[in-house]
Amino acid sequence: MGRPQDPHHPRSFFPFGNPFRVIAPKGSHMSPQLRALLQAFEARLTDRLSKLMLKSKEETLSLSWMTKAMESLLDSYNDIRTLISDLELPVSDWDDKWIEVYLDISRKVLDICNAFSSEFSRLNTCNLSLKYALHNLDGTSSKLFVRACSSLDDWKQHIHSMNPRIEKCSTILDNLMRSLDLPKVKNSAKGKILMQAMYGVKVQTAFVCSVFTAAFSGSPKKLIDLDVADMYSWAPAFSRLQSLINDEIRTNFSNGKFSVLIELEVVDAIVKELNPSIQGGADATVQTESLLKTVEELGKAEEKLSKGLDLLAKGVDQFFKVVLTSRSDLLSAPSSAKAVKNCGFGGNANLKVVS
Repeated sequence: MGRPQDPHHPRSFFPFGNPFRVIAPKGSHMSPQLRALLQAFEARLTDRLSKLMLKSKEETLSLSWMTKAMESLLDSYNDIRTLISDLELPVSDWDDKWIEVYLDISRKVLDICNAFSSEFSRLNTCNLSLKYALHNLDGTSSKLFVRACSSLDDWKQHIHSMNPRIEKCSTILDNLMRSLDLPKVKNSAKGKILMQAMYGVKVQTAFVCSVFTAAFSGSPKKLIDLDVADMYSWAPAFSRLQSLINDEIRTNFSNGKFSVLIELEVVDAIVKELNPSIQGGADATVQTESLLKTVEELGKAEEKLSKGLDLLAKGVDQFFKVVLTSRSDLLSAPSSAKAVKNCGFGGNANLKVVS
């Protein structure tokens, strides 16, 4: 479990100030060409963040939005790979500290992805109880009603249980934040651009991972409020997105919801409505039109939940493989400008399937 948080004093991204002030463009003597590369990167990051703004409150926090957020994060990691290629920064010019920072942070990201994957497995296992209940509700025997009721009870029991691996994500996120203090960059305008771009992607990573952790844990205490300096062009878009998403999540939890995942809340509401009608194995031969409609609604809701989880799980798995491959490429790449194209912050060239 993460440490208790006062809702009026949320976790700060940089409790000791912003360590990235040392890589600000001011005084770095960037050429117009290099500055243009950084500006283009940050403009794309701004656009990705803006596209995650909710179109309606009903979208918070849907599995489809979470899938978009994961796709956006994957795009940002691949954009770092493109930037490295455009900078023509050979591996031989990489400071050992830069590599150590990336390997350390990416390892933490992989740990979080593994925790998310374990939650998908848990939720899919819970859904088996729903599927079995729906199968029994198609019958006409009162014994089938008893089985359906038992399956729904199993679902409620397991869906409200805690995943210990998700609970540990808060600790990983805390460690991730402490490791984001990138090393100073001296006498390298290209290095400063790379570090500033990485900062933007790391902020996006911490935000998305904290939202996922809060959603899966059922606790707003898992959220992180990131304080980003206005000097970054993407900061306003990020601040608006973070404020909207975090406020919505906290509001939903304060209203007594056990989950902020819309698809999961819908299923839970239907199960609560259905249970009294089938409690005790009621005579299935006198099924009312209302009962049949409720069962049909549960079937549609379960299908939507299953499909949403499947798409999100695939997105997280793809992200995991890209980060893992980038680590492998970075460690094995020879000291040449050609090799760096495949060892970026999420490059997907020559993607290897990892068991």
